[in-house]
Amino acid sequence: MAKVVHTAHVLPFLLLLGLVLCSPACHLHSKGPRYGEIPAVEVEHWCDYQSGKASWYGGRWNHCRTSCGETYDQNTMTAAHRTLPFGTQVRVTNLNNGRQCVVRINNRGPFAKGRVIDLSVAAARAINAYDAGIVPVRLEVVK
Repeated sequence: MAKVVHTAHVLPFLLLLGLVLCSPACHLHSKGPRYGEIPAVEVEHWCDYQSGKASWYGGRWNHCRTSCGETYDQNTMTAAHRTLPFGTQVRVTNLNNGRQCVVRINNRGPFAKGRVIDLSVAAARAINAYDAGIVPVRLEVVK
């Protein structure tokens, strides 16, 4: 005799599966947009989150594993932050020149005192922070 599965038993499992698949957590095979590409975020409402100093990282860290498990690519629009969840989209504004970019958080850091975010090389170039190395920034997250 075949066992009948009731919808009431399957529905919680499907809801949980949907939450896991749609969560903003780090997607191991998902890369951020490359330098010069338009970011995937089309949200008009941003919320001020934090201000402080930004630096960038690349070089020896390129192609190393990030805290969320993906491989770091310095040519994608990503960043490291101490507390924001992996996958969070952050608009970074260089307060010296007003240039902005959108990055996806995929790593932890920065570990240098007084800094709030470590940008990928691509993100640093997008806001003209590459040559300066450290710039004052404002961070905004999707509301």
